[in-house]
Amino acid sequence: GRLILADGVHYAKQLGATHLIDAATLTGAIVVALANVNVGVFGTDQAFTDKLLASAKAAGEKMWPMPMDDEYREFIKGSFADIQNIGSGKGGGAITGAMFIREFVGDSPWIHLDIAGTAWNDDAKPWLAKGPTGVALRTLVHLVMSY
Repeated sequence: GRLILADGVHYAKQLGATHLIDAATLTGAIVVALANVNVGVFGTDQAFTDKLLASAKAAGEKMWPMPMDDEYREFIKGSFADIQNIGSGKGGGAITGAMFIREFVGDSPWIHLDIAGTAWNDDAKPWLAKGPTGVALRTLVHLVMSY
């Protein structure tokens, strides 16, 4: 999945995309941090990330910013290649998944939405439907409409 997503963001850049957002279930590790309540938000551009978080709030969806500090890149350093598609085993699985995709984004403003804990819901909540939730759709529509 990560390799396909990395290809996708690279291809989007080739097509001329200037701002990138992906929503994926790269790991179940985000569930450890945020359970099935919030979407994990990983961003490379603070202003862009802030706009997305404001759109989430306006749309009534729960999202929480996650760290992307440079120190986490050490967790994906490879022994045989520059980077590896697995974490180091030191924890931070959701972060290392995002860090891997970040390697293919370059300088473009980019946001990764880790929806692993929120894509499916056993019980309806005011901000999430029961079953397949469609999480992030309302946020993304609001964000696009605000530009």
